Amino acid sequence: MAFCKISLALILCLALAVGLAHAEDSKKKFLDAHNSARAEEGVEPLVWDQKVASYARDYAEQRKGDCQLQHSDGPYGENIAWSSTENLLEKDAVKMWVDEKADYDYETGSCVQGKMCGHYTQIVWRDSRKVGCAKVQCSNKGGTFVTCNYEPAGNIQGEKPY
Repeated sequence: MAFCKISLALILCLALAVGLAHAEDSKKKFLDAHNSARAEEGVEPLVWDQKVASYARDYAEQRKGDCQLQHSDGPYGENIAWSSTENLLEKDAVKMWVDEKADYDYETGSCVQGKMCGHYTQIVWRDSRKVGCAKVQCSNKGGTFVTCNYEPAGNIQGEKPY
């Protein structure tokens, strides 16, 4: 009986360690993708913030049942994405947002008419310093829902991101 309890404890510890390693790996992938885009514009790198990440995780869990592309309207800047891919990679989610760079006109500080670029500008917003992201598997239609939150929020009307 004691052997079973020790074995169960070891299995639980191993599962916890694997889960923590996966979370650290995911965090690094989100950060690397964001900071690569920021480096291209000469903007200081973001740092991972556990409070912001917890907010992102809580909101992703709320969206898990429907995976609607609906913003949380919370206290942070926010990018959201949905993909039919069962495991949308962190770098691919961020790439979707960064690809909006082609639709950003730096001279006017705005998006090309009829295009979206606010996800990109939030990523490279010079005053944003912290980020936290989360992704969940959608339970209703499959796919992956991703959210990243930024503190302080960017995309301030009348200002350029960098």
